[in-house]
Amino acid sequence: MLNAGDAAPDFSVIDHTGKTHTLADYRGKTVVLWFYPKADTPGCTAEGCSFRDYKAEFEKKNAAILGISFDPPEANKAFAEKFGFNFPLLSDTGRRMGLAYGACDDTQAASARRAGIIIGPDGKVKAYHAKVDARAFPAEALQQV
Repeated sequence: MLNAGDAAPDFSVIDHTGKTHTLADYRGKTVVLWFYPKADTPGCTAEGCSFRDYKAEFEKKNAAILGISFDPPEANKAFAEKFGFNFPLLSDTGRRMGLAYGACDDTQAASARRAGIIIGPDGKVKAYHAKVDARAFPAEALQQV
């Protein structure tokens, strides 16, 4: 588990469009990572739609939103298109991000735990939530960035 003040683990993972994202890409911005168990399921949809609806507010605070699941890019692409998500959905099919950020315990995990991590512009963990409420976390995260 990560704690506030820890250096956020680096990552290199593709999103639902095939673009590679690394933590270094976001240096100077606050990053909200939201791990979700499965694309196009009720809780994940509610959480994603709230992040979508709050995106302009996050941008005003110089914050980027990154959704992460173990789903393949094709599933995340369909999910993003169905609900008009305006932020990247990362496909951590190898579970490396999940392990580094405490969203799973091993590479055999079927799905990610619903966790939320806020990383400051300096690359350090600002807030770590091992378990979040899908409907409440987007508003909570907005207050913490």
